[in-house]
Amino acid sequence: MTHSSDAGVDWRRIGHWLGLCALLLVVGVFVVAAVPQAAGADESYVVLSGSMSPTIDAGSVVFVSSVPTDQISEGDVVTYDRSPGGENTRVTHRVVDVVERDGTRRFETRGDANEDPDPSLVAPNEVIGVVTFSVPYVGYVISFSQTRLGLLTLVIVPALLLVVLELRDLLSATAGDDP
Repeated sequence: MTHSSDAGVDWRRIGHWLGLCALLLVVGVFVVAAVPQAAGADESYVVLSGSMSPTIDAGSVVFVSSVPTDQISEGDVVTYDRSPGGENTRVTHRVVDVVERDGTRRFETRGDANEDPDPSLVAPNEVIGVVTFSVPYVGYVISFSQTRLGLLTLVIVPALLLVVLELRDLLSATAGDDP
């Protein structure tokens, strides 16, 4: 029996469309994180620490655009490369001062959650770019997907489930054709 308030409204179809929209939104965020150029950025990075909280929390993905270093000013949030021991380490901190040293412009940086500035100035050749925007929480999933368990959980199991469901549908359609 249909209630008068439900007459003409196909809630199942609306639910399917809402689910599809949510899925497209989630997939779109991950595609943009993987291909930051789709969002107008040059690079994207997962933030691993809370040094920029509350502005940018750990687990966020930051989108970074290359800009000439002479256009970087106090207050900008930059991502730069610190390579201790030859290992690439990306840091995202706020520029708290721009200084001239040996005829070269350098940047004093600090995480928003830190009381003291970073121990050394950032040279122009270390700057990757300026953070244009960030998306919270997505970095946790990206980091998890790069582990064996993440690959199994997020790629292999869903792919197998899709194959099994498609085979089931194919077999039920074939069984329905038999007289």
